[in-house]
Amino acid sequence: MAGMEEQHSARPARCDDPPWARKGSPPFPPWARMWVPGGGGGVGPRGRSRLPWASTLVLTAVVLGGSTFAGHNQTERASLDVFARLLLVASCAVLLLRRRHPVLAVFGSAGAAMVYLGAGYPYGPIFLAVAVGCFAAIVAGHRRAAWSAVGMLWLGHVLVAHWLYRWLPPSGDRAAPWGQELAVAAWVLAIVAIAELTRVRREQWARAGAERAAADRRRADEERLRIARELHDVLAHSISVINVQAGVGLALLDSDPEQARTALTTIKSASKEALGEVRQVLDTLRTPGDAPRSPAPGLDRLPELVEQAAAAGLTVETATTGSPRALPPGADLAAFRIVQEALTNVVRHSGSRTARVVLAYAPDVLELRVDDDGPAGPGDAGGSGNGLIGMRERAAALGGTIEAGPRPDGGFRVVARLPLTRTAPAAPRETP
Repeated sequence: MAGMEEQHSARPARCDDPPWARKGSPPFPPWARMWVPGGGGGVGPRGRSRLPWASTLVLTAVVLGGSTFAGHNQTERASLDVFARLLLVASCAVLLLRRRHPVLAVFGSAGAAMVYLGAGYPYGPIFLAVAVGCFAAIVAGHRRAAWSAVGMLWLGHVLVAHWLYRWLPPSGDRAAPWGQELAVAAWVLAIVAIAELTRVRREQWARAGAERAAADRRRADEERLRIARELHDVLAHSISVINVQAGVGLALLDSDPEQARTALTTIKSASKEALGEVRQVLDTLRTPGDAPRSPAPGLDRLPELVEQAAAAGLTVETATTGSPRALPPGADLAAFRIVQEALTNVVRHSGSRTARVVLAYAPDVLELRVDDDGPAGPGDAGGSGNGLIGMRERAAALGGTIEAGPRPDGGFRVVARLPLTRTAPAAPRETP
C-alpha cells in the first residue's frame, strides 16, 4: 500500500486536472476536500480519481435518516414509500460522478429532488444532496450548469407549490406560502455564494502556486547560469595557461630541460589553483545553507592574474586612476572575472605578448580597460565563444555595460563600466 500511495502521489498532472490537483497548488481545505472534483479520495491504478464512495455513503445515510425523521413531523405530506426512498438514494448515488462528470451529477441530483417534491413527499435533507452537487460543479468551473440546475429545481418547486399542487399528491394540499419560497431562494443563494467563494479562493491558491513554481524555476535558471559563468571563467583562464606552458614544455623538452621543468611547474601550479576554484564553486551546491568561509575573488587578486599571465608568456602592465576604494562584493567579483576573461582572450587569440589593464575609479562608476596591440593569432585557438557573453552578463547584472572590439591600429580593446551606486548582488559563497 505504501508503494502504491507513493506511485499515486507521483502522478503527473494532466491538462484536464482541476487547478488544485496540479503541482505547486496548496491542498484543498479539509472541510470541503471530500465534496469537490479531485479534492480527495486518491487516484485509481491508472491515475484516474476513484469514486467517492465513503462520502457518498455518509451523505446517503444522512439524507435517508433525516427524511425519515422529517416524515414523522410533516404528517400533511405524503408518506415515505419505496419510490420515495429510491429517489432519495438516486439523488445521492448520482453524486458518485461529481469528480469526473460534475454537470451530470448536479442535474441528476436536482432532477431527482424535483420528482421527489412533485410527488408530495416531506421536505428534508434531499436539498443537501443538491447542495453538494451544486458546490462540486461550481468549484470545478461549471458555474452555468450549477446555476441552471438549482434554478430549474427552484422553478419546479414554485410550479408544484403554487399551481400543480391541485393535481399532485398529497390530496387536499394547499398552496405553499410565498415566505417559504423566499426561504428556499435564500438557501439556494447561500449555497451558490459559498461555492463561488470557494472557487475564487481555489483559483487564487492555484495562481499563487503557479507563481511560486515559476519563481523557483527562474531562481534555478539564474543560479545555473551563475555557476556556468564561474566555471567558464575559472577553467578558461587556467587551462589557457596550461595549454601555453604545455606547448613550451614540449618544444624545450630536449633542447632545454630546465626551462621545460619550469613550464611543468607552472602547469602544476595553474592546475592546482583551477581545481581549488572549481571546488569552491561546487561546494556552494553541496552546502547551500552554510555560511561562506572564504571571500570571493576580487581586484585585490589582480597581481595573481598578472603572474599567471606572465607564466603564459604575456606581459601585463597595470595602471590605476582615481581614488581606489573597497567595492561592493558583487562588483568586485565581476571586475575580477572580466579582467581575467579579457587576459585569457589575449593569451588565446592575440599575437601580442603585451597587455595593458587600466582601472579608472570615478565617484559612481568603475571603468576597466584591457588593451592588446594585436594582431589576431593564427588559426583556431579553441574556446566556447561564451567569454564575451559571460562578461556582458556580469556587467548587465550590475546595470553596467561592456564594449569589446578591434582598435583602429589593429589591436583589441575591452571596456567595462560598472556602476558603484546601485546595490550590487552579493558575491557567491566560495569555500576552500
